[in-house]
Amino acid sequence: MTVFWGDLKAVLRNDPAAKSYLEALLCHTPLHGIWLYRIAQFLHTRFRLPIIPRLLSVIARFWAGVEIHPGARIGKNFFIDHGTGVVIGETVEIGDNCVMFHNVTLGGTGKHRGKRHPTIGSNVFIGTGATLLGPITVGDNAKIGANSFIVMHDVPDNCTVIGTPGRIVKLDGERVNLPLVPTIPSPRSIAIVISNEKVAEPRGTGRAAND
Repeated sequence: MTVFWGDLKAVLRNDPAAKSYLEALLCHTPLHGIWLYRIAQFLHTRFRLPIIPRLLSVIARFWAGVEIHPGARIGKNFFIDHGTGVVIGETVEIGDNCVMFHNVTLGGTGKHRGKRHPTIGSNVFIGTGATLLGPITVGDNAKIGANSFIVMHDVPDNCTVIGTPGRIVKLDGERVNLPLVPTIPSPRSIAIVISNEKVAEPRGTGRAAND
C-alpha cells in the first residue's frame, strides 16, 4: 500500500489544481490509470496471468487515456498530469519521483528484441508530447522538453534536452548546446537487425552483386 500512497501524495505535490486528497482520489484519472497499472503489474509478474493484466491496462486506457503495459517497471511517487495519450511500453523502466505530461510516448523502434524501450532514471521530468524511442537511457534529474524527439540517443544525468532531434541545452546547471550521445545497441540487437535486413533483401540482389 505504500506505493499507492506515494502516488497519491505525488498528485498533491505536483498538481496545483488538486485541492485535497479526496479530490485527487476521486477525480484524478491519471492516478486511477497508474493504480490500475500497479495491480496489473503485480498480477503479471507475481502470478504470470496471461490475460487479466492486459485487460486491466485496456480499462485504464479507456478510463484515463493512459496506456501502460503490465510488464513495465515504474518506481514510487509516479505522477502523470492529464494523462491522455501517454504510452509506456512493455520493457520500460522508470525510477522514483518522475513526472510525465500528456501525449508522452516511451516506445520502441521495431528493430530490437528483448529490452527495446527506454530506461528512465529518478527525478526525471518529461514534457508534453515528448517521444522517446528505443532502448535508450535517460539519466537522473534530467528534463525532457515538450515535443522533444529522441531516438536511439542517451540523455546524461542533470541535463535539459529540447528540440527535434533532441539536443542538450543545459548540463549541470550550465547553458550548453550539445548533441546527445548515440545509444550503443547490444550485440543481440545488431544481429537481429542484420538478420531482418537479409530477409528483406530482394531475391537475386546477392547474385547480381557477384556478377
